[in-house]
Amino acid sequence: MKLATELYSSQCARWPSSGEHILANHDDETIVVYQAYRPSIGLYAIAHGHFGGPDFSLRRMSWIKPNFLWMMYRCGWGTKEGQEVILGLRLRRAFFDSILVQAVASSYQADLHPSREAWQQAVETSDVRLQWDPDHDPLGAKLPRRAVQLGLRGRTLEAFAVSELLEVIDMSAFVAEQRALALSSDAQLRTPVENVYVFSSPATASA
Repeated sequence: MKLATELYSSQCARWPSSGEHILANHDDETIVVYQAYRPSIGLYAIAHGHFGGPDFSLRRMSWIKPNFLWMMYRCGWGTKEGQEVILGLRLRRAFFDSILVQAVASSYQADLHPSREAWQQAVETSDVRLQWDPDHDPLGAKLPRRAVQLGLRGRTLEAFAVSELLEVIDMSAFVAEQRALALSSDAQLRTPVENVYVFSSPATASA
């Protein structure tokens, strides 16, 4: 697998224990986000380096997750029906930052919008939805720390699926190998290297 990993225990010791944080595998130019798909969609993306084919739709919202363990909680470590193929998707940081700029919180917050009507209008006109959810440990237990997921639609989803997608990483075999270690709380469990992703937008930081 073309993605650096590290012992989960080592990473857990340095991650923030609470608060809203984007934990992600990233470097100066790129960031990796995760999705899980049924084989017809996931294998197409692996083979072609972008999304497409008869089963992939640009007409619905598609959610990306920068945090690997949040994705593992969501897909049951690749065991849930329709989420068997786990993908790491490398994007330009400039594109990811543009997604954050567009993001509108999935629920109304008075400190971000003057009224519920203004928030609803922002939701309807933005291509990006932002949601903070409890992060989870390898066994799926909720943590005080919160992780972000971003819903994409419209032109932003189209750009993500094709032109802005730099690399499609097949993580299914890695996930299968690590699943047994996670379920047995084995100290040798490895996860992709993730660090706090810093973005300067005050609105996004508090969304």
